[in-house]
Amino acid sequence: MTNEKVYAMPFSKVYPLLTVKAQRKGRTREEVDQIICWLTGYSQADLAQKLAEDTPYGRFFLEAPCLNPSRRRITGSVCGVKLDSIEDPLMLEIRYLDKLIDELAKGKAMEKILRK
Repeated sequence: MTNEKVYAMPFSKVYPLLTVKAQRKGRTREEVDQIICWLTGYSQADLAQKLAEDTPYGRFFLEAPCLNPSRRRITGSVCGVKLDSIEDPLMLEIRYLDKLIDELAKGKAMEKILRK
């Protein structure tokens, strides 16, 4: 799948995939929301609005109120791709979220996921 196709996907189609991944491992939708809000700066109400509007996934990140500066401390790989090798800044933001949800699903404590 090309980056453009990923960016064009409605966030409302991606969000359930993120929550199901976490819920299969005993985590909650609220924890997923907490991660998304921490990463992007959206409030819970903003997040609900973006879901209702079918905001494209790329635009969801481009319009984020305040990307968390601590996100740069997220390292490792997602789907076999090292985060530090991703050159496209928008794809990197998307992969940061993927990595955080992976950590949640693996049982990592929220305090560690949110880099506190």
